[in-house]
Amino acid sequence: MTKPGLLFLAHRIPYPPDKGDKIRSYNLLRFLSRSYDIHLGAFVDDEADWQYRDTLMGICKSVKLVALHPGMARIRSLVGLLTGEALSLPYYRSPVMSAWVDDVIGREKPGAVVVFSSTMEQYVMHNEHVWKRRLIDFVDMDSDKWRQYADSVKGPMKYVYRREARYLLSYEQSLVGRFDYSFFVSEAEADTFLKAHPGGGESVGFYNNGVDSGYFTPEFECRSPYNRSHKVLVFTGAMDYWPNADAVVWFAREVLPKILARDPDWKFYIVGRNPDRRVQELAELKGVVVTGSVDDVRPYIKHACIAVAPMRIARGVQNKVLEAMAMARPVLVSPLGLEGIKVAADELMIADQPDEYVRQVLGLGKEAASEMGRSARQRILSDFGWDAALQPVARRLESAA
Repeated sequence: MTKPGLLFLAHRIPYPPDKGDKIRSYNLLRFLSRSYDIHLGAFVDDEADWQYRDTLMGICKSVKLVALHPGMARIRSLVGLLTGEALSLPYYRSPVMSAWVDDVIGREKPGAVVVFSSTMEQYVMHNEHVWKRRLIDFVDMDSDKWRQYADSVKGPMKYVYRREARYLLSYEQSLVGRFDYSFFVSEAEADTFLKAHPGGGESVGFYNNGVDSGYFTPEFECRSPYNRSHKVLVFTGAMDYWPNADAVVWFAREVLPKILARDPDWKFYIVGRNPDRRVQELAELKGVVVTGSVDDVRPYIKHACIAVAPMRIARGVQNKVLEAMAMARPVLVSPLGLEGIKVAADELMIADQPDEYVRQVLGLGKEAASEMGRSARQRILSDFGWDAALQPVARRLESAA
């Protein structure tokens, strides 16, 4: 039976699912491909990702990938200062992508469109009349992330980030009325947006992130990448992402020395690709190991004593937290890092200030750690499967038809 067509636009290629937004976009894409013939348009900002085009062709009816060079895109984004728009829009503006979208609309006539990330709406804004179903996944409230960035810096960039927060919020608010439904990554994220835009009302909601509990499982067999004499704290995530880099720099400099002063056997492993200069410099500190990219993150999670997520800048759900919970590891997270993840008090640990982290790390015994891991795994199995999480998207597409 012929499936209806659907245009899916993403600001970053939704494969491999190895970082937050790509995990979400890939699972959404895969879920929708069961019911729709997908025409995927996305940008590629990492040369290593071009090899995955054929993988996506196995899921989609057609795929258009357009190169995005971050340096050139940053220069292009300055056009926004002249046009009075958020800088994020010209950053992702491409005549090649625009021409492809128009061609797909004219040739394939897909009845539905799913926009992943607000910046991709600019490619369908002039074709609103052709859609029977229109959904947007904002994922995070990006304008609030820029506000947090502004609060964390000094000098001229504070003005730039504040401007971006203000202009992007105005843009985000304008999009709600153009779509049948707007999704965010968590109930808390949707509520934050609705406080800034009370008029969103019934057309704004959320679907939670899920986790592949068959892939991230404590049953996974692997050798430990760690020295057996070490007690390991692990942080996993893309290390060229500012909130991740900020978190590990703060933890390595403000928390780890206090832990080592009382127990020198601890090591802090920072596991993730593209560590920036600030992160690389942490390898010079006592007790810190920066791995860079690894083939498989699971051995580092499975054999760590505690997975930490000391986020100080954050929006949305932290997949690193869900993955560690799925592998039955104790997780120590900041209140910001826990946003959108509803768990019981005995399923992970929360800390905010350095002394709180120290107390949680040094006070967790083996038996308590094991019990916490088991409880965390059960929470993932009951509440964080992707198929269940994505049902709101299916319902909204069907109801809008």
